[in-house]
Amino acid sequence: MPGEHQSEKSGTYDEDRAARAASRAAAGDKDALEELVTILERSRTVHRMVGSMLLDQNAVDDVSQEVLMSVMKSIRQYRGDGKVSTWLHPLVRRRVADHLRTQRHVAALDEAQLPAQRFSSRVASRAAIRTAISQLPEKYQAPLMLKEIEQLPVADVAARLNLSEGTVKAQLSRGRARLKQILGEPW
Repeated sequence: MPGEHQSEKSGTYDEDRAARAASRAAAGDKDALEELVTILERSRTVHRMVGSMLLDQNAVDDVSQEVLMSVMKSIRQYRGDGKVSTWLHPLVRRRVADHLRTQRHVAALDEAQLPAQRFSSRVASRAAIRTAISQLPEKYQAPLMLKEIEQLPVADVAARLNLSEGTVKAQLSRGRARLKQILGEPW
């Protein structure tokens, strides 16, 4: 079809095309896996997802490549039940968490970066918040990043993470309580 590859060249993401490629790749078609990775690279879907979770733009490219490698390793787990982007999100979340965990061990948080004033009375340091979130158990990290950093409504967070709104609200509440312990401030 003449226009079939147009979305690939323009950088837009075609969910239907990605789903067809992912389904074929999950069945063992190596060419389809290559097509899926190409779709994800050219549309910059993975890059945007990682970029929404990381403040360090220098790390976004590296983590995006790690996500694409994870896609290649775990494609057999794709079942086609939902959107490829929904299947992809936990892979992105795990690679971002791995990266943040590594960074936490590499560079200790400078005490001067920790917020000194109440969150309600100042603009919070995104780097300090992201660092604190990275210290939480993985199940709290993504909901807090999406809700507090990206400012998404709970319904959107639930849809992105493929969780119920009640589960997201519970994870947000527990995550905020742990952030309060880490930061020593109301969250």
